[in-house]
Amino acid sequence: LGSDWVVTTIAGQALQAGSVDAANADARFNRPNGIAIDSSGSLFVVDHYNHTIRKATPTAGDWVVTTIVGMPGVSGSDDGLNAEARFYSPTGIAIDNGGTLYVTDTLNNTVRAVTPAGADWVVSTLAGLPDIYGDFVDGYGFDARFWSPTFMTIDTSTNLYVADWGNNVIRQMSPEGSDWMVTTIA
Repeated sequence: LGSDWVVTTIAGQALQAGSVDAANADARFNRPNGIAIDSSGSLFVVDHYNHTIRKATPTAGDWVVTTIVGMPGVSGSDDGLNAEARFYSPTGIAIDNGGTLYVTDTLNNTVRAVTPAGADWVVSTLAGLPDIYGDFVDGYGFDARFWSPTFMTIDTSTNLYVADWGNNVIRQMSPEGSDWMVTTIA
């Protein structure tokens, strides 16, 4: 108010890690990292050490947290539906106008899409390959290589900008038909 900012905890409990889906302070996270907001005001949170993507929905004065993809505490690289999908320490997240989430799956060295499909969420790998470390290649989709991609953002043309932490560069991912072109821009 005025020139001050009021900080309020909306979900989770300080110094208490976990993976509980619940409302407000009853919810638990384990090293939340990236966060994005959709047009309805819901927050999407990358829960780094739980290897999941969580959604915090404002509901009647409360914030209700649910896990939308991944299985808490179980890492992997599987594409799939809801809890069948696997991540390995995801970090960054961005959202496009259609509600698709884009996630840097840091220790899988990939960039993934999380697409709404009715009440479900479908995870697919867009670029990079899991289990390939310390590599650097520009190119299309699975031909591209990252090394611990971390944070990202998106522009109005759905170009993704990825901080490729291990390679010390900024990468651009541009949609081209059904594929993505990865180029180094800085």
